[in-house]
Amino acid sequence: MEGPHVVGILASRVAASLPIPPVLETLTLLLTGFAASFFSALAGGGAGLLQFPALVLLGLSFAAAVATHKVAVVALGVGSTARHLREGGIDWRFLGLCTLLGLPGVVFGTRLAFGIPDHVGNVVFGCVNIGMGLYSIWRPALGLQAAPRNREGRGLRWGCLWVFVVGWLTGLVPSGPGVFSTLLFLLWFGFDYRQAVAQTMIMVGLFWNAAGALTAAVAGPVMWAWIPALVIGGLLGGYLGSHLGLLKGNRFIKRAYEWLTLLMGASLIAQGLSG
Repeated sequence: MEGPHVVGILASRVAASLPIPPVLETLTLLLTGFAASFFSALAGGGAGLLQFPALVLLGLSFAAAVATHKVAVVALGVGSTARHLREGGIDWRFLGLCTLLGLPGVVFGTRLAFGIPDHVGNVVFGCVNIGMGLYSIWRPALGLQAAPRNREGRGLRWGCLWVFVVGWLTGLVPSGPGVFSTLLFLLWFGFDYRQAVAQTMIMVGLFWNAAGALTAAVAGPVMWAWIPALVIGGLLGGYLGSHLGLLKGNRFIKRAYEWLTLLMGASLIAQGLSG
C-alpha cells in the first residue's frame, strides 16, 4: 500500500519540476496573445484581463508580468489600428489632442506599477476587473447612440484632465485599462460604441501602449523570450477582433467579455490572497 503511494508522490513532484516543452509554451503564448487582443479589439479594452493574469499564472512575478504585457500589447494596437484605418471616420484632431495629453500619465503610471507588491497588485487589480465586468452588466445599452458633448469650452478642459488621469491608469493598471478610455469617450464625450472603440484602439492600443512599452523595456524585467509569440498572436487577434466587431456588433461579445472580466478578476484575487 505504501509503495504505490510513495511512487505517486515522487512522480507528481518530478512532473511539477519539469519545464513546459518549448512547442507547448509557444502555442500557449500565441493563443494568449490572440485571445487577449481579439476580445480587447471587440470590446474597446481588456487585453490585460486575459493576457496579464495568464502571464502571472505561467509563473512571472507581478512586475515581470506588467513589463512583458506592456511590451507585447502594442501588437494589439497595430493590428486593430490597421483595420480601423480601412473603415475611416476617425476624428484625428480630437484624437491627437487626447493622445498627447495622456502620454505623461502613461509613463508615470508605468514606472509606478513596478513598485507594487505581487499580492497587493493581484488583489487590487482583480477587484478592478470584477468592477469593470459588473459595470458593463449594469449598463447594457451604453454607447448605442452617439450624443456629442463636452468637446469644447469648459467641458473639453475637464475632459483633458480626465484624459491625463486615464493615461495614468493605463500605465498603472496592467489589466483592462483600455476600458477606462472607452468609458471616457462614451460617458464624457458622447461617442457611440464603434467610435469609442476605434478611438481607444488607436490612442491606447497603439500610441499609449507604445509609450508604456518603451518605459517597461527600460525600467522593467521584460521576459523577452516570450515576446515574439505574444506579438504574433496579438497582431492577428487585434485585426480580426476589430473586423468582427465592425461587421457583427458587440452584443454577444459584450456578454463574453463580462464573463471574462469576472473570471479573470476572481483568479487574480484568489492568487493574491494565497500568496
